[in-house]
Amino acid sequence: MATPTNGRATTDDGKPLLTVRGVTLRFGGLTSLSDVDLTVARGEILAVIGPNGAGKTSLFNCLTGVYTPQEGTIEFAPPTAAGAVQLVSGSARRRRSRKPHMVNQAGIARTFQNIRLFAALSAYENVKVAAETGQRTGPVGAMLHLPHARANDRRSDATTEELLDFVGLRPVANELASSLPYGVQRRLEIARALATDPALLLLDEPAAGTNPTEKRELEQLIRQINRDLGVTVLLIEHDMRLVMSVADRVTVLSFGKVIAHGRPAEVQRDPAVIEAYLGSAEAEGER
Repeated sequence: MATPTNGRATTDDGKPLLTVRGVTLRFGGLTSLSDVDLTVARGEILAVIGPNGAGKTSLFNCLTGVYTPQEGTIEFAPPTAAGAVQLVSGSARRRRSRKPHMVNQAGIARTFQNIRLFAALSAYENVKVAAETGQRTGPVGAMLHLPHARANDRRSDATTEELLDFVGLRPVANELASSLPYGVQRRLEIARALATDPALLLLDEPAAGTNPTEKRELEQLIRQINRDLGVTVLLIEHDMRLVMSVADRVTVLSFGKVIAHGRPAEVQRDPAVIEAYLGSAEAEGER
């Protein structure tokens, strides 16, 4: 890849990159998502916000094959594919959902609320492991150091080095992931996700646990990922200053339902959104 070169999120054929229709997810008697509709346009930054327990991470888990919703469809249309990829489809009796690794192969990568790095590996090794997932080298080729295996290894090294530069982590490339400050680990996790060459990057509360300086750096990084790499971004975030700064559009979830959608300033003034957040704050205060 070198620095991500696919441009998969930047072509414009008029179709959304991601289309979610009528998605409902239940756990026994609890409804986590209820008839959720959502579209992500190619090349945009879309933020999904809402109080705790609104269903935001459940939505990400449905998009990435961790959960299979009981109702609804999810369609992903990367420009490199001959047609749209059905991530979730089928009738009520026979639901079909792609496994997480297949979703990643289709062009979707994600980060998590709780950072998931290989703690015993260096920053460099964490990114290279992800870069190698797209390379087609079998165990025999790798063991015998066949020419195509060596070429794939060089490509993975180039991708790793350029992404570490891109996120500003080249100086700590050889340090163990577990030894890095929390905010640096966040950037490393983003670099690892980018190493899989996604068209769509899902960021689940990337600013959680970061200090004001790290938040400003993250804000700049998200813009660079979108602008310089041409990667579409779907963002879950509680930091409203960051959301209002980087998002092109905002979708609001409350109790598993979409209650508002639009430009950041419009959503911020929406009475239903204000009520959802104030109600959540009052409930927290009564505990």
